[in-house]
Amino acid sequence: MPMQPAPIRFETDQFTLRAYTPEDAEALADATTSSYEHLRPWLPWASPNQTVEESLALCRKFAESYEVGNDFVIGIWKGSVLLGGTGFHPRLGNPDWKNCEIGMWIRSSVAGMGLGTRVLHTMLHWGFTEWEWRRLVWRCDTRNLASERVAQKCGLRLEGTHRGEILEADGSERDIHWYAMRRSEFAV
Repeated sequence: MPMQPAPIRFETDQFTLRAYTPEDAEALADATTSSYEHLRPWLPWASPNQTVEESLALCRKFAESYEVGNDFVIGIWKGSVLLGGTGFHPRLGNPDWKNCEIGMWIRSSVAGMGLGTRVLHTMLHWGFTEWEWRRLVWRCDTRNLASERVAQKCGLRLEGTHRGEILEADGSERDIHWYAMRRSEFAV
């Protein structure tokens, strides 16, 4: 697991990455509902009508998980505007292996402008310098070409494709690409 306490903030000149707080509920509700159509094909948790109350419950859950070291959900901020979300998700086997998945979503109003690539590069830098991750993984639906390009631009290697990894409620299957980078492969 990462060092305790885990780092909670990383600043760049273009955005800030930081852990969520309960005060972020309104911004989270606004970002996810305004981006619903953009997020819906890839993220089953997306809701067209996420309320501030639902977002408050999520923000509290994110903050608690961060504090105890179970999951590290992070907002991508420009001032008080939530541009999207990312995080370090340690759900890839034994925690002592120090493997972690990076997830990400980008608000529709700023999608397609290179933000995802800049954020992933920053997450790789942060993950390999201030955290103790040994290997970082990026998973994306094989149909999500934008997400695939982000991984490739940041130098992650395609390790394989899991066919039928996700089973949808309607019985359809989704194939998922697995990209990864090891600490030894990251050039600061």
